[in-house]
Amino acid sequence: MRTRNIVILAIALGALTACGSAGRLGSAATDRPDYYSNPNVPSNVETDASNTIWSIFNKKSSESTVLVNKYLWSASLEVLNFLPIQSVDPFTGVIVTGYGTPPGGGRAYRATVLIDDPALDARSLNVALQSRGGAAVSKATSRAVEDAILSRARELRITDNKL
Repeated sequence: MRTRNIVILAIALGALTACGSAGRLGSAATDRPDYYSNPNVPSNVETDASNTIWSIFNKKSSESTVLVNKYLWSASLEVLNFLPIQSVDPFTGVIVTGYGTPPGGGRAYRATVLIDDPALDARSLNVALQSRGGAAVSKATSRAVEDAILSRARELRITDNKL
C-alpha cells in the first residue's frame, strides 16, 4: 500500500511538473519575456559587460574630451585677435597663435591658451606667452592678458543673460 501511494505521488508530481513547463519546451535559456525588454524601464536596460569600475582606467585619449567654457573661448579669441591663429581645437580647449605685435606695443608675442574646465573661473584659463627671440615675458604682462580675457568673458556672459 505504501509503495502504491509513493508511485501515485511520483506520477502526480511528474504530471504537475510537465504541465508547468509545457509552453517553454522549445525556448532558449536566454529568451526573456517582453516586459523585461522595455528600454524605458531603467532596471531592464542591459549594459555592456566590459563596462566595469576598472574601465575608467582604460579610457583612450580619443574618447575623453574636455568641456570648454564658451565665454572664455570667445573672449580669448577676441582679446588675442591681433595674433595670427595657427591652431584651434575646441574639443581639447587649446588655442595656439603665431607671433604678433599688440596695438601700441613694440614687442612681438605668441600665445598658447588652454581652457580646461567648463566653469567661468580663473582656474579654467591657462595662458602661456612667449616673446620673439626667447626673451622672458614678465608675470605682469601674462597676468594682464589673463585679466583681459576673464573680464571680456564676464562681459559676454552678462550680455548673453540679458537676452
